[in-house]
Amino acid sequence: MSETAKAAATSPVVAAADVAPNRRRGGDIRVVLSPKTVGSTSGFMGTLTVRPGEYVAEHYHPYSEEFVFVVSGTLVARVEDVGVFEVAAGEGFMVPIGRRHRVWNDGDSDVRAVFYLGPLAPRPELGHVDTEELPVGGEAMSQPDVGAPRR
Repeated sequence: MSETAKAAATSPVVAAADVAPNRRRGGDIRVVLSPKTVGSTSGFMGTLTVRPGEYVAEHYHPYSEEFVFVVSGTLVARVEDVGVFEVAAGEGFMVPIGRRHRVWNDGDSDVRAVFYLGPLAPRPELGHVDTEELPVGGEAMSQPDVGAPRR
């Protein structure tokens, strides 16, 4: 185990508010529990907040399944070979390894969700493959012609 992982493993509690948001792919993504933050070895977990009109650009994970549980609001998801579906608060869904997927918020209030990916990719940069142009400036735009869901 690396020195960073050893140090992280001694502090098992991480607050989402203490994690810098990643808005590069859209939404507010915060990886809360990970090899870097707690020394995990099998996967990582975080939070996702998607404001009305926002989306997370289409992508896939070549090594990991992704599990998403919606805490509040209704998230719209598109998963390759499955289709488009809504996921309401109290519901979850799984994205199989290698399947392209995209999520967005068609509603009037924020969507809050928790996600988990596992197993880990051999290296972090191999874990995520973008398949859609990212939101302008790394921020999801709510203009009708920018970031509109491709159904």
